[in-house]
Amino acid sequence: MLLKDRVAVVTGAAQGIGRAVAEAYAREGARVAVVDVQAEAAEKAAAAIREGGGEALAVACDVSRRDEVDRAAAAVKEAYGPIDVLVSNAGITRPAMLHKMTEEQWDQVVKVHMYGSFYWLQAVVADMIEREWGRIILTSSSTAQNGSIGQINYAAAKSGMLGMARTAARELGRYNILVNAVAPAAATQMTEKIRTDPRFADAVKRSPLRRHAEPEEIAPTFVFLASDASSFLTGQVISVDGGGMMVR
Repeated sequence: MLLKDRVAVVTGAAQGIGRAVAEAYAREGARVAVVDVQAEAAEKAAAAIREGGGEALAVACDVSRRDEVDRAAAAVKEAYGPIDVLVSNAGITRPAMLHKMTEEQWDQVVKVHMYGSFYWLQAVVADMIEREWGRIILTSSSTAQNGSIGQINYAAAKSGMLGMARTAARELGRYNILVNAVAPAAATQMTEKIRTDPRFADAVKRSPLRRHAEPEEIAPTFVFLASDASSFLTGQVISVDGGGMMVR
């Protein structure tokens, strides 16, 4: 098992890519904290992992609030011990064209993605430094690299996460803490509007695989980045987008 006895936190893990990652980590032997703002959905996802023979704990947390992040991190440590792997995956969309976007729509998206990632980084990094081992993976998006109509808040936040990952990689590498980002294409219910928007249909047709992804196709990259197999890989952005970046 690639992650045997590792303690992993996956935010936004009640559904979509986060849930697929949490399930994949559990299959590889990790003790997984299923962190999500939706408490009942988080418990349902954790229960499914346990029923499948894995070890999982549901933790309700609004990642945009530091107090909730600190409380959630403490709960994970109390149950499982120090956190080895952080996947900052929680995300929301609040689409609107630039000239119509409200400040509230901007703030909501930035707070979940950027503040949430920052809060969780600070919550886990001290223990990782002390033990000189850690894996931190931020879920960015192909939107960060290419932009997307009606998603200036989302694209900006996801782009900011790339800067966070690269800077954290530089600061933490001396402690054997690896920090990377994954940039998936649209693959979940959250991005369903993008997946079904006819304005993006041509882009999908032009990509080499000519289809959208499924969350289970994204998760193996997160397993690799959390494992010892990635021991000389840090500060990188891995595009899991069916080759979409090649045709833009």
